[in-house]
Amino acid sequence: MQMVFSEEQLPGKVVWNPESPMTDDQYFDFCMANPNLRLERTAEGEIVIVPPAGWESSYRSGEAFRQLGNWARRDGRGKASDASAEFILPTRAALSPDAAWVSNVRLAQLSKEQRRKFPPVCPEFVIEVMSPSDRLKAAQEKMEEWRRAGVDLAWLIDGDARTVYIYRAGQAGAETRNGIPALAGEGPVAGFELDLTAIWEGQ
Repeated sequence: MQMVFSEEQLPGKVVWNPESPMTDDQYFDFCMANPNLRLERTAEGEIVIVPPAGWESSYRSGEAFRQLGNWARRDGRGKASDASAEFILPTRAALSPDAAWVSNVRLAQLSKEQRRKFPPVCPEFVIEVMSPSDRLKAAQEKMEEWRRAGVDLAWLIDGDARTVYIYRAGQAGAETRNGIPALAGEGPVAGFELDLTAIWEGQ
């Protein structure tokens, strides 16, 4: 089934029949049938249509992924992915972070077919970069969903406010850091450091 929406209608939600929710394979096929839309799924089965990113937002999220990907290649303990990857989480939510890191240990538990679709795995580390259309409350709720799903560490970056919200497994709420030039990874991504200077500048 294909759907067509104007940018003025986004973000939007499609509520599927709650008595007959899509299976993960049906959801994947639905996404493949609508390549013009960026889709995510809530734990309750609602399909969320995410607006396309503007240039500045794309640059900021791309910069976060570039740095994480370069570090992951050097480090060798896991792989990084960008916003085009989507993960099926234990909560049934299906989310696409702007950047994610998954250990080789978790990746080894997936079949090749699973890796070619939306893998049923929670990354150990994710980065979400807010765009102008994002609302802080909704973005924070998404971060809590990541934590409920089992992520060890997650960063929510608000480039305009030069603020990072740090979410850790087993820790209520988030630590807030303002105006810092860099942020050091910990736990699964100990040794990674994100240079925030270009993200704050947005160019």
